[in-house]
Amino acid sequence: MEAKHHTSDKYFTRFKTSIEAISLPDKFTYPFYYEPHELSLIASKELQQHLLTQKDWIHDFGIDHFVEGTNIGKMFGVLVVQNDQNEIGYLSAFSGKLAGTNTLPGFVPPIYDLLDENGFFKPEEDNISLINQQIKELEESEEFRQVNNNYSSGIKSSQKELEDYRSFMKVEKKNRKIKRNELEQSLSSEEFENLKEELKQESLKHQYDFKMLKKEWEEKLEKLKSELDFFKTKIHHLKEERKTRSAALQQKLFDQYQFLNYHGQTQSLCNIFAPTTQQIPPAGAGDCAAPKLLQYAYQNNLKPIALAEFWWGQSPKSEIRKHGYFYPSCKSKCEPILGHMLQGLDVDENPIKSPTINQKELETVFEDEYILVINKPAEFLSVPGKETEDSVYLRIKNKYPEATGPLLVHRLDMSTSGLIMIAKDKDVHKALQKQFLERSVQKRYIALLDGIIKEESGFIELPLRVDLDDRPRQLVCYDYGKPAKTKFQVIDRTNGKTKVHFFPITGRTHQLRVHAAHPKGLNTPIVGDDLYGKKSNRLHLHAEYLEFTHPILNKRIKVKVPADF
Repeated sequence: MEAKHHTSDKYFTRFKTSIEAISLPDKFTYPFYYEPHELSLIASKELQQHLLTQKDWIHDFGIDHFVEGTNIGKMFGVLVVQNDQNEIGYLSAFSGKLAGTNTLPGFVPPIYDLLDENGFFKPEEDNISLINQQIKELEESEEFRQVNNNYSSGIKSSQKELEDYRSFMKVEKKNRKIKRNELEQSLSSEEFENLKEELKQESLKHQYDFKMLKKEWEEKLEKLKSELDFFKTKIHHLKEERKTRSAALQQKLFDQYQFLNYHGQTQSLCNIFAPTTQQIPPAGAGDCAAPKLLQYAYQNNLKPIALAEFWWGQSPKSEIRKHGYFYPSCKSKCEPILGHMLQGLDVDENPIKSPTINQKELETVFEDEYILVINKPAEFLSVPGKETEDSVYLRIKNKYPEATGPLLVHRLDMSTSGLIMIAKDKDVHKALQKQFLERSVQKRYIALLDGIIKEESGFIELPLRVDLDDRPRQLVCYDYGKPAKTKFQVIDRTNGKTKVHFFPITGRTHQLRVHAAHPKGLNTPIVGDDLYGKKSNRLHLHAEYLEFTHPILNKRIKVKVPADF
């Protein structure tokens, strides 16, 4: 590690627990999929004890009771480090802000302190807030409302008055025609010509009066619009100023976030996100625990050894976060940043890229000339992903080169094992998919839950959508989520675990996993769920049973394969 300036080690915490017998890890933690190292577990336990006993600040985490509001629970991180005296200790951090601040005793400082009264951000944020207040006052002012109402009323009145006059002219035109027809035979030629002239003049007068009425209204409306435009222009200029100042402030803020890596190289937040699909950094990028910990370590000549992040306190309403559980770093904010910050460190391999994945075999459970049903192993992709091509689809495509159509009739999550149906031609595929859409295919999953649930059976209905900040994680969202419904039936309760059958009525991504783990679902994650529970040797979720109508033979086919747990 290259030498960097040495500063105070007030954030370097020495272990209270003896760690003499514990070996250091060979490589640094891969932050997006990991089992915490023993040192990280000890550091986390010591930090958790500190959170329970400290008196320096006050925040109700809602650990044993419900607290109304948001940002009650919090993500914390520990980074095991080695200092230049070869001592092993750890750094602590929290994501975002805590107890109304982002600087608390014992926790590494933020990369940039947004709340610093002497910094540029707070004063300019106050200026923008002042503009917001001015806009609000103008939009809610009695004068603006009156002018707006006057203009709206004027438009309606003008339309009605002009339409009424048009109707009047129409009636009068009809009356003139009747009068002409009635008197044509009884009047002399001269008298009739005089009558026509009189009626013509009457028509011209009506047209003139309509024209003048229209002009009068145009002038009135122009005056009313001018009064309204005065306010609208003022509001528009304020909004443009707000937009310009907000963009400038955002850019200046981004420029403050300069991230180091192990080599001592620096990258700005904007440069890090420029090549990503997002291009623009999301709000809060750089304020998560992991980047704060690594930045402080690099700035203070501390060598990163291992990382772990855990949730402390009440679960959020939408995301699934359990008190005391460890979680990977988030994808949308942290993945690009940590991609830079970890350069130079020897990091554990991404398990998705592990060569052992390629050794997994696909067991054939049912096959004829039209259909194939295989047993997909856990931690194996149904279709090619971003990180690896190897998948059920690719294996089947290579094994059956003459097969046509999309092949896979449905998919399973990478972590889920079990039955996948494959059609060998596009017509059979279409027929089978129709059965899925009509819900005539019977599917049954078996799962082992990490706890005891009281209910024997029931339904779970929680709408789901992707977590935009942390794909592929899903969250419960009543505003934008898609309907998701699951039937469950308890099979057995043993050793503090519950075995259940799941019958998915809908087929949303991670539906069974979220419905099991969410507080409004079963509130009990599936064993081995690295996204919504605790990591284990595998996700204990298996698609064990399929029943469908063979589209060619027109008979019901039942396929079952037992789980290995």
